[in-house]
Amino acid sequence: MKNVSSFKIEIGQAVLEDLQERLQRTRWTDEPANAGWNYGTNPAYLKELAAYWLEHYDWRKQEAMLNTLPHYKTEIDGTGIHFIHIKGKGSNPRPLLLTHGWPDSFYRFYKVIPMLTDPASYGGDADQSFDLVIPSVPGFGFSDRVAMNTDQVAALWAKLMTEVLGYDTYLAAGGDIGAIITKSLANQHPEQVSAIHLTDVGYPTGQEDWASMSAPEQEFGRFIQQWWYTEGAYNMIQATKPQTLGYGLNDSPVGLAAWILEKFNTWSDNDNHIENCFSKDELLTNIMIYWVTQTINTSVRTYLENAHAAWSGAPSPSMQYVGVPTGVSIFPAEAPAPIEWANRMVNVQRFTKMKKGGHFAALEVPADWAGELRSFFYSL
Repeated sequence: MKNVSSFKIEIGQAVLEDLQERLQRTRWTDEPANAGWNYGTNPAYLKELAAYWLEHYDWRKQEAMLNTLPHYKTEIDGTGIHFIHIKGKGSNPRPLLLTHGWPDSFYRFYKVIPMLTDPASYGGDADQSFDLVIPSVPGFGFSDRVAMNTDQVAALWAKLMTEVLGYDTYLAAGGDIGAIITKSLANQHPEQVSAIHLTDVGYPTGQEDWASMSAPEQEFGRFIQQWWYTEGAYNMIQATKPQTLGYGLNDSPVGLAAWILEKFNTWSDNDNHIENCFSKDELLTNIMIYWVTQTINTSVRTYLENAHAAWSGAPSPSMQYVGVPTGVSIFPAEAPAPIEWANRMVNVQRFTKMKKGGHFAALEVPADWAGELRSFFYSL
């Protein structure tokens, strides 16, 4: 590895004490009767989680767990990048780049790391392992606090994998923003990227020729239009006025938790209770990664950077058809993309409608997600 230094997560005690004080001083809003999740984040659950955060959550324990992973930092084109790099076991592990989305972090993948690097320990084939590279997107977590559009991030990832880590070719996977970055990377550097895996392939924008779309694609398009009206407010503000939002989220831990929790609840296959998918510690550790690094503002600003790139009129590689072999896994709590739509967007070599899981599948149903990656990548 070139120009790489080891990194350890060490948050100052003053940061944690300040957090405790802010939690104690939370000024709670009023709430509608029997609000549930119907008006946004459930006020009863948010108060329950905040009390747990204040009285029981142990960041030092979580920090120690995270530090059992091999963390590194490097600088690429002037931007500091944090990443995890773990060599796989077996005879010939394949290099695999995993990219997270929003509002999660590299932590999205912590459960699948042993499943992918040491599959024999989980009942899998010892020779179907991977060298994992899991970076933090710039503006998220422990990478530099700078917002970039997804095509710029993909260009950094290409240099990370080849110039820094020395891989000539590699595989890549991601969801949410991570899927957009992965598609862009495959189109910018098809000579490097052997194959990709996605949990979403992109969505109809309304600019398509609907007459050329199949009935399942048109139905999917109508679903997405309705989804934007009911669930898309976060995207609109983050793609237009993120700075206004950032002040409150960076200042109030409960405000930050509310903004993130609502997505983890709505986008997961949780049977009406968020903790059917994620423990309190998991929810709070993901939130803490934003809090202790003060990266919520740059993370949401990524949406505006993508919008600026789109408004420039230059075609984005992430929006173009992906020619490298692609595996697609659609989870039931995700947008129900039909195979016809996937074929329009990527070179589909495997398409699976999963039985359970949602937007954060690697964290929510890790064995199923890891199994899909192994099955696809080792079928090529």
